[in-house]
Amino acid sequence: MLQHIHFADPEYFYLLLIIPASVVWYWLRGNRSFAEMFMPVSDAFVSRTPSLKLRLRSLPFVMRMLAIAFIVLALARPQSNISRQDISVEGIDIVIAMDISGSMLAEDFKPNRLEASKDVSMEFINRRPND
Repeated sequence: MLQHIHFADPEYFYLLLIIPASVVWYWLRGNRSFAEMFMPVSDAFVSRTPSLKLRLRSLPFVMRMLAIAFIVLALARPQSNISRQDISVEGIDIVIAMDISGSMLAEDFKPNRLEASKDVSMEFINRRPND
């Protein structure tokens, strides 16, 4: 399926260079943007596992980079070569009522009236594809 996709404006992919530049800037900036607390004795904190908030502090940055990537992808306007045609047709509702009483088993038609009426009904339905 991916072989059928092309982009109307592929030059927008140059904007993806913003992402590695932002990652380098974020990495060089490091922890300077996050608050730190200096303690004279930090032995009590050495064995503590980092909190969930501390482990997920880069998540907003990652989400922003994903958003930029998706926006650039949308700007490049992916298009498919597979042609599709929507056809709008109007039909009418038809209800077919059929008698299934014992008299329909009479064999004046082959094999009987019920089977003959089913055949005629199916032929009628097949000739009306939009109804």
